[in-house]
Amino acid sequence: MIPSLEDFRRVVIKVGSALLVDRNAGRLRHAWLAALAEDIAELHVRGVDVLVVSSGSIALGRTVLGLPPGPLRLEESQGAASVGQITLARHWAEALGHHGIVAGQILVTPQDTEERRRYLNARATVLKLLEMRAVPVVNENDTVATSEIRYGDNDRLAARVATMIDADVLVLFSDIDGLYTAPPKSDPEARHLAVVDRITPEIEAMAGGPASELSRGGMRTKVEAAKIAASGGTHLVIADGRGKNPLKAVREGARCTWFLSGSTPTAARKTWIAGSLEPRGALTIDSGAMKALRGGASLLPVGVRAIEGSFSRGDAVEIRDPEGRALGRGLVAYDNAEAALIIGHPSARIPDLLDYPGRAWMVHRDDLALF
Repeated sequence: MIPSLEDFRRVVIKVGSALLVDRNAGRLRHAWLAALAEDIAELHVRGVDVLVVSSGSIALGRTVLGLPPGPLRLEESQGAASVGQITLARHWAEALGHHGIVAGQILVTPQDTEERRRYLNARATVLKLLEMRAVPVVNENDTVATSEIRYGDNDRLAARVATMIDADVLVLFSDIDGLYTAPPKSDPEARHLAVVDRITPEIEAMAGGPASELSRGGMRTKVEAAKIAASGGTHLVIADGRGKNPLKAVREGARCTWFLSGSTPTAARKTWIAGSLEPRGALTIDSGAMKALRGGASLLPVGVRAIEGSFSRGDAVEIRDPEGRALGRGLVAYDNAEAALIIGHPSARIPDLLDYPGRAWMVHRDDLALF
């Protein structure tokens, strides 16, 4: 069964340079962006959380700087990105602001979605923006990333961000309406695939290379992004974004390809925490905290009786009951030295004990997997 965007509460939209920037003129496609902002506003007013992953900073910056067509050297790309990021953020803020929506800019590198401490910081920032009903606009920080420490395309970045914030679905807009059994431009027998339930070697073999000079990705990177998304419990859609109101078109049933996840974001995250991370320490809790955790609450410092091990914020720790039996695992919000200062105390005392306003929980319920 093909899902519908109407079914989801948190949506990530990825927009590529080739859609956002007029290739010949090197200028933003204002009318297209305005129409997409209109689509986003329609979701937003229904209470849906929306995050945008937008390319375009280098494409816009190279025009402003007068750089010639063709591949750029690393330092030229970084310079173009530093100029283009300002322009790109302004355009998104204006387009969304027309509908009364606040935009927030977030620049990330691979470490921000892969190193646990930075991952938690980035996740907390994005979730707070969504809670305040802003639309985060994310891009890779091309001004500081080198070729060795970068994603190289925003398809995989979008997938990492989508799983980081437990998105229900990621929509990748492209210049094609989905995955075909072969390149449709060269093979008249190519068939469009409406749904991909599982990514097999055969599915991966159907993907091709980059589509244009402005785009670093292609169908290959989109399928790789689908693998990342599906493993995190997020569905992914590849859809044609060239026309106006492309998100509305997907909502109304335009042809596209759905890559389905066999899990949910919450379940996938719990599985990752429970089985893929080696604990760096342990927290022994009291009976009251144990009951609260069983009821779906976060673990607060007041319920922790003892700590063990040397751990940093974002590390996995084992949660133990008063008799020392393992209850589960979670990502801890403090390092062991700070944790030692606040255990057994109400959360209201954390600012006095640490001299800064820390988080109210020791392990947030979203970062906790019980056995």
